[in-house]
Amino acid sequence: MDLRDLRYFEVIAQLEHIGRAAERLHRTQPALTSCIDRLEEECGAPLFEKAGRGIRLTMAGKVLLKWAQRLRFDVEDAKLEIASLGQGLSGHVRIGIVPTAAQFLLPPAAQQLLREAPEVTMRTVVGLIDTLKPLLRAGEIDLMIGTESPPEDGFVSQVLAEDVIVVAASSSHELFRSKPTLEDLSAYRWALQPPGAPTRDWLDHTFDRQGLPRPRVQVESTMLLMLPTLIAETGLLSFISRHHLEGRQDGTKLKEIPVEEATMRRRLVVTHREESYLPPVAARLIALLSQAQALT
Repeated sequence: MDLRDLRYFEVIAQLEHIGRAAERLHRTQPALTSCIDRLEEECGAPLFEKAGRGIRLTMAGKVLLKWAQRLRFDVEDAKLEIASLGQGLSGHVRIGIVPTAAQFLLPPAAQQLLREAPEVTMRTVVGLIDTLKPLLRAGEIDLMIGTESPPEDGFVSQVLAEDVIVVAASSSHELFRSKPTLEDLSAYRWALQPPGAPTRDWLDHTFDRQGLPRPRVQVESTMLLMLPTLIAETGLLSFISRHHLEGRQDGTKLKEIPVEEATMRRRLVVTHREESYLPPVAARLIALLSQAQALT
């Protein structure tokens, strides 16, 4: 099988449309159709079937996609390993990272790495795990730094730090005049991430388990880094990393509202593909991340 045909096949499988794949690859539709014909002839089975206005993989196509990706990874890893011979700490590393780790965990490690290896280049993609994991699986990023999730075949993870998520408010909030309970928090409005975000779901379920109404959300935002500044300037409560309460440079005062039932502990991990070649620069970055202080 031709490696170029397999790469084109990957893109067609991803987009599920010959026309869009032709635009992405800057090839004609007949050229891509011929590519599929050649692969189907070699495999002895159809790789796609019609689905509405597009196409989708058959079972044989899904099997070929798995091996096509693995072959591409092997070729790319071989090139990386050969290129790294005798070069020491150099090259390019692509990182997918969740917002909290991007703000507090990565900068000191990246600073030290660039001090040790000034020629290293880096690219970061900030997002949530459900966005980053497909990028790692497809080989579009080398490392994923995010919250710990159940083990998954094909991935290897290493614990970096613990992060504690707490209820927080402006230091002048009236709740600090007493010792509040989880039930007391129900009387106030919140600024939170949308449902589906892990911390939001955890908090909602915490109230559910106690038979209490879920937090009344007045401001909902996917921009996690906006929440600390917002609650510092309003009477809203939020659910954020304890690290946001320390060392703020903008002069605003935030405080943790100590409610044990509403304190979430999670671990941050770095993940890479199990059988992929890990360049020295990526291995060194992992080591520097591991040396960082825990987010507590």
